[in-house]
Amino acid sequence: MTRLALLPALACALLLAACATPPREAAALGERDREEILAVLTASADGWNKGDLKGHLAIYDASVTTMTKTGPRPGVDAIERAFREAYFAGGKPKQMLSFSQVSIRPLSDGSALMTGRFLLAGGGLDPQSGWFTLVWVRTAAGWRVVHDHTG
Repeated sequence: MTRLALLPALACALLLAACATPPREAAALGERDREEILAVLTASADGWNKGDLKGHLAIYDASVTTMTKTGPRPGVDAIERAFREAYFAGGKPKQMLSFSQVSIRPLSDGSALMTGRFLLAGGGLDPQSGWFTLVWVRTAAGWRVVHDHTG
């Protein structure tokens, strides 16, 4: 048999070997990573509730994008402007923020997807709640959000 005749058989064998390889196991986050991410989320809500909007925004990486009704919006400054205009008055939040039903799914060794529910309540206003998705990455500064889709 010539080398050229062996090529289809070799290609077929390689394809079968690739198909027989078990799928890569899902990345796992250690308990410490989960605790760190949840601590950052808790600190963010605490900042909000104390009227420390900058503290609340510390959750975000500078490269963050947020998904809005009009499309993606880049940057922390845009989030700060939107929150100040809609949710703060006189430097204080109009309502208190809490999170529930939080779930964290690893995407890789250095990234995770968080889903959960937010609740804004109090201040004599009707409660507001909805679902959120946050994409987290491990940075030199710790775990930070690079994408926020809240509805």
